[in-house]
Amino acid sequence: MSGPGGQQAAGGGARLGREHGLRPPVARVAAAFGSCAGFRLPPPGRDGSIFEECGPKLQFYHSLTQYWEVCERNLWVLVVGRFPKEHRIGIPEFKYVANMHGDETVGRELLLHLIEHLVTNDGKDFEITNLIRSTRIHFLPSMNPDGFEAVIKPDCFYSNGRENNNYYDLNRNFPDAFEFNNVSRQPETVAVMEWLKTETFVLSANLHGGALVASYPFDNGVPATGTLHSRSLTPDDDVFQHLAHTYASRNPTMKKGDQCKNKMNFPNGITNGYSWYPLKGGMQDYNYIWAQCFEITLELSCCKYPHEEKLPFFWNKNKASLIEYIKQVHLGIKGQVFDQNGNPLPNVIVEVQDRKHICPYRTNKFGEYYLLLLPGSYVINVTVPGHDPYLTKVVIPEKSQNFSALKKDILLPFRGQLDSIPVSNPSCPKIPLYSDLPSHSAATKPGLFLFLVTVFHIFVK
Repeated sequence: MSGPGGQQAAGGGARLGREHGLRPPVARVAAAFGSCAGFRLPPPGRDGSIFEECGPKLQFYHSLTQYWEVCERNLWVLVVGRFPKEHRIGIPEFKYVANMHGDETVGRELLLHLIEHLVTNDGKDFEITNLIRSTRIHFLPSMNPDGFEAVIKPDCFYSNGRENNNYYDLNRNFPDAFEFNNVSRQPETVAVMEWLKTETFVLSANLHGGALVASYPFDNGVPATGTLHSRSLTPDDDVFQHLAHTYASRNPTMKKGDQCKNKMNFPNGITNGYSWYPLKGGMQDYNYIWAQCFEITLELSCCKYPHEEKLPFFWNKNKASLIEYIKQVHLGIKGQVFDQNGNPLPNVIVEVQDRKHICPYRTNKFGEYYLLLLPGSYVINVTVPGHDPYLTKVVIPEKSQNFSALKKDILLPFRGQLDSIPVSNPSCPKIPLYSDLPSHSAATKPGLFLFLVTVFHIFVK
């Protein structure tokens, strides 16, 4: 396999994220705030973990994990928003995650430049200012800093830094809804799974390299999700195709679908994950099923570890897509569910009647729900234990709101106290939830074509 830059010799890539890639963007972000109380720019570290806590009401840094016995480096998250340290009712949570495979470096760099672009244009650019005002945006630039540091000879196709410090592929390490994934759960994976419990994430993207395509769930499947037709579709397939197209259509290279040599062609630059090749234990399926978060995978470069001088090219090609994709967190409908006394109700099931999730989507501790939906008419089904379903019809207009989903609070007309609703979130068990569906075994035995595709692309996602 080769693509732009594919002729370079192993070891020819720049060591991104050190002197040239990582520190200058973040240093410029720090400079943009001037004397920021609480902001400290420590000496350069091998991992580039220069993220500390920042005082202004715009950004906040925190660490996901302290697994020092296995991970040499913390996983650092930066949050941008008007209230970066805490969730505010009505403000959706968005996240970008990059560098899950340590040798895939472009996404890591793009997120740092995106952070700089957002914070330096707040108050100057109307779109950016409103995006920050209406959204809480989380950035995890490197999910696998140990793998990144393990790359000794950067290569376009494969380097030993793909896996983590324990030689596990993190994008095969999550629980799987279609078959048991009996692998040792890695600290980076556990950290992300715990992170997902702490926030009401609505939309996400996972940035990779080695191809040029926007890939959407499912990555694994069963016949009931369409695997007999070489695909695996979610109940929200229309939304996922829209999300993938939103990103790819604004990237002039990705939307062509055929820019990487010796790779599959992707019409309009998008693909269903299973149609590309089946994948067990992937992060985007986990987000959708167990975290109520729509996530797609963005493959951003034919070459996984390109030369440093290519970075401006990638930034220019992806900047518009990165910003437009964040705006999609405001699709559909949002609101709170209240009892007859006006108290918000947590853990109430709120779903569209004809697109139920195998792990039902529930309100958070504030009684909030967020449903990503395209314009159209829908029947919302609200389910409380011990009561009949409450149905309400909504129409999402063609013209989207100004950086906001359609707001619809739901007041349940039930008499008496709703004491039967549990306080803690009754999350679904981390087992193959689809295993009871007919012909499950066929999902793990794809045809010859899918087998060959899997072997051919096994080192991409």
